[in-house]
Amino acid sequence: MLSEDEEELITTEIAEDEWIRKRGNTIRDKYGDDYFRRIGKKGGNSLKDKRGSEYYRSIAQKGGQANVVKYSSDHFSEMGKKGGNTTKERRGSDFYRQIGKMGGSVKKQKNID
Repeated sequence: MLSEDEEELITTEIAEDEWIRKRGNTIRDKYGDDYFRRIGKKGGNSLKDKRGSEYYRSIAQKGGQANVVKYSSDHFSEMGKKGGNTTKERRGSDFYRQIGKMGGSVKKQKNID
């Protein structure tokens, strides 16, 4: 048996779900089936046009700097070593030597395992 509080909570959640569903249908009926997709695209494109790529680049740099503050340089060193060791295990010990011989002229190939 559920307590009165639990029954009230469930009843409230059901009522909210019905309201949301009805509200979504009202908007869909008024503006069309693809309304939410259209406004999503407008938001992304208008922000991109308004702010430009430099804005997003600065946000990414701030995020990177925050990670540097949050984690020490030892953390990033450890992550690099793990990645290098994993690549060495997958590709073999000659992999890095072959890359060095090729130089920058060869594109990366995806590893299909």
